[in-house]
Amino acid sequence: MSIATALTPIASGTAVVERARRVQLACFDIDGTLTDGRLRFDSEGRETKAFHVHDGLGLVMLRKVGIEVAFITARASTIVERRGAELGLTEVHTAVSDKLATVRAIAARLGIGLDAVSFMGDDLPDLGAMQQVGFAVAPASAHAWIRERAHWVTNARAGEGAGRELCDLLLHAHGKVDALINAAAMEKGDPTARITGHNA
Repeated sequence: MSIATALTPIASGTAVVERARRVQLACFDIDGTLTDGRLRFDSEGRETKAFHVHDGLGLVMLRKVGIEVAFITARASTIVERRGAELGLTEVHTAVSDKLATVRAIAARLGIGLDAVSFMGDDLPDLGAMQQVGFAVAPASAHAWIRERAHWVTNARAGEGAGRELCDLLLHAHGKVDALINAAAMEKGDPTARITGHNA
């Protein structure tokens, strides 16, 4: 099955693909977007999070083809900072009170307009940024108010590959899928395993 047919019918539509084709910066909320949204604490009160390896590899591939990636979360989290470092991200923003302002600042540093930005979020704290960027995306498990206002909603739920679904769409829209698959077929093992934890 090709990546085009694997995407949802909406994703195959011209409007969504055109929005995806313009994206040069992909911004992601964390809790409820790249994680399932549940807050877990160990016996000593330390927060834990679970990230999907498919999402991680997708984010690495975006950067490999020249699409910048940013984590933007309202929670202060060393776990998010660590995951960002593992993925080689330079734009990891935690304890953010104004996500739109952060998106604007990153876009300005990159010299791009907000129409070249995607933002994936799941609830009201993300809405301000989502309504201003060129491509607003929500995971299937996002709150209904957010899903209704997104340009595209993934099939996958948060923390279960929703991030990778967006990455695949962006790679498809930019015409990079075949080159990535061919390059991977030429490699022995997974050259990105060290930073994604993806050893399959």
